[in-house]
Amino acid sequence: MNLSRTTSLIILAAGESSRLGQPKQQLMFNGANLLQRAIEAGLDSDCDTITVVVGAYHERLTPYIDPTSVELCLNQEWKKGMASSIKQGMNTVLRNTVPNQVIIMLCDQPFVDKDIINQLIHFQRESNKSIVACTYQGTVGAPVLFDQKFFPHLLKLKGKEGAKKIFIDFPDQVGAISFPLGHIDIDTKDDYQALLRDGIKD
Repeated sequence: MNLSRTTSLIILAAGESSRLGQPKQQLMFNGANLLQRAIEAGLDSDCDTITVVVGAYHERLTPYIDPTSVELCLNQEWKKGMASSIKQGMNTVLRNTVPNQVIIMLCDQPFVDKDIINQLIHFQRESNKSIVACTYQGTVGAPVLFDQKFFPHLLKLKGKEGAKKIFIDFPDQVGAISFPLGHIDIDTKDDYQALLRDGIKD
């Protein structure tokens, strides 16, 4: 077992939150906004580097990002879809280092914490799977870990394609951890109100 593998975390926070009508990244939950919670989870985890990809609301979000601990990546092509943010994040990571693996994380899953991130890393070490995703409500999804050999596939994603396309294409390479609260994300005002009403306290 190689315990010296390096892991880079990429937090995607570039979207315009069109269905919500305001930046979801700034929504407050349990004393912090969703972007701050995502960054805190990354900083508390076993990840070696953290890159935050911003786009539509970069001027509003930049104040929440400490450049001494987190790498800021501006995706000026955010309108093209999630693939552009993944590629920009990957290119930023690879300019600085070549990690053994990356974790792609969304900033609007409020229950992603350091434990979930660490479970992805530890499961990869134990299973030697090249992709480790989360399972919830009968599906697999983010956050998801990719071994270095899948970096070229991440860089080839197009348009609105997310990383899920890759683990659909390579099912035999995929391991999974259980994350029952992973299905909770914030796309609409109703989603947010439900989170505030029913959300599990930290």
